[in-house]
Amino acid sequence: MTHPVREIMDTTLRDGELNAVRVICDWAARRNLLPRVEVLGFVDGHRSVDWIHSTGCRVLNLLCKGSRKHCVYQLKKTSDEHIADIMDVLRYAEACDMEVNVYLEDWSGGMKDSPDYVFHLMDALAGTHIRRFMLPDTLGILNPLQVIEYMRKMVKRYPGKHFDFHAHNDYDLAVSNVLAAVLSGCKGLHTTINGLGERAGNAPLASVQAILKDHFSAITRIDESRLNDVSRVVESYSGVVIPPNKPIVGENVFTQVAGVHADGDNKQNLYCNDLLPERFGRKREYALGKTSGKANIRKNLEDLGLELDEESMRKVTERIIELGDKKELVTQEDLPYIINDVLKHDVQGERVKLKSYIVNLAYGLKPMATLKVEIGGKEYEESSSGDGQYDAFVRAMRKVYKQTLGRRFPMLTNYVVSIPPGGRTDAFVQTVITWSFDGKVFRTRGLDADQTEAAIKATMKMLNIIEGEYEDDATT
Repeated sequence: MTHPVREIMDTTLRDGELNAVRVICDWAARRNLLPRVEVLGFVDGHRSVDWIHSTGCRVLNLLCKGSRKHCVYQLKKTSDEHIADIMDVLRYAEACDMEVNVYLEDWSGGMKDSPDYVFHLMDALAGTHIRRFMLPDTLGILNPLQVIEYMRKMVKRYPGKHFDFHAHNDYDLAVSNVLAAVLSGCKGLHTTINGLGERAGNAPLASVQAILKDHFSAITRIDESRLNDVSRVVESYSGVVIPPNKPIVGENVFTQVAGVHADGDNKQNLYCNDLLPERFGRKREYALGKTSGKANIRKNLEDLGLELDEESMRKVTERIIELGDKKELVTQEDLPYIINDVLKHDVQGERVKLKSYIVNLAYGLKPMATLKVEIGGKEYEESSSGDGQYDAFVRAMRKVYKQTLGRRFPMLTNYVVSIPPGGRTDAFVQTVITWSFDGKVFRTRGLDADQTEAAIKATMKMLNIIEGEYEDDATT
């Protein structure tokens, strides 16, 4: 007996996927990119071919069984029966004017346990019009030496065939295995943005690109300067946060922490390698904290256009070390306020001051925010509703800037909240917000026991940064 609710859910999911693929194919077709859109299908008679063809896509990636185990225990068929089914799909796809690539699922397991099965399958398919044979390490079980051995066997036995390699990162060997495949004659690589994928994920595009270029002088058509941007977009939509120490795209990977490193960068870039942040649309940063030292502070002051004498530097350094001992996060945006506090004079006063605000939340009603803000010595008041308390606050502030002042307002591109473990309700919350403004991407942080207050603090830091740019524009 079928379950009516489940049938409705399945239909909704299918319709959603169908419409999504149609939108992608339509977009690609209008840009002459349709041949690059490939959709996964199954050995299921004509069903997958018909579904994919109806979306406008013309390339089928056919999932076949690359090991005897998967063929016998999942399909409950012999290798010859599976081959006959594959051939039927190939003939039908060709009649529909579709190109076909083949995934040999669990190829790594097949090469380890049943290579005769793999070769029997390949012998049958080698004479067809299959464009690419995709060889996945489905369970992430291979090491680089095994990849070299198995890939070379495939290339030697089937010269002229195009083989792709699809790595999984279960043993943290995906990138190493990808490079082993390249050295063994593989012609295509499967990577993902940020390494997203099943279980531990797949080989991350940014890391593979950097290694191929720097270590093997490989030429690709990848625009490295866009890698960080696309990683942030995927992070935002997927909800999977990029670890701060992830190579190339992690927040901290171009940040020097030790003061000796910053000092070395001032002396012939002693602590730099070929992974220059500018390649990836980023810049080198210098952490502020217990171990930063004067060199790190000077680097940050240079970026802000500030200069201090030795005695002032000593005082500021002592305060930053003191904050570091308390485990407090110090950012470049905090420096002017620290200098103001330590030296008791206004190095960079607040151009934008939040005089007062009220945010409320009531069951059944949209949150509301009312605020009073001082900009350039003048006060402005505004109110707005929103999808949340912080959203209402930002909408009210945006009204001040766009409607009253006629100014542009930065776009919020990412919003990350960090809450310390342990379950304490009074613990400080750190909110890191990424903004895009005039082609520049920057982050501001707020720290408070209340999440909304932390976000508002981060927003006020942002507004003071852009207000400085408005003032600079007015004087030029």
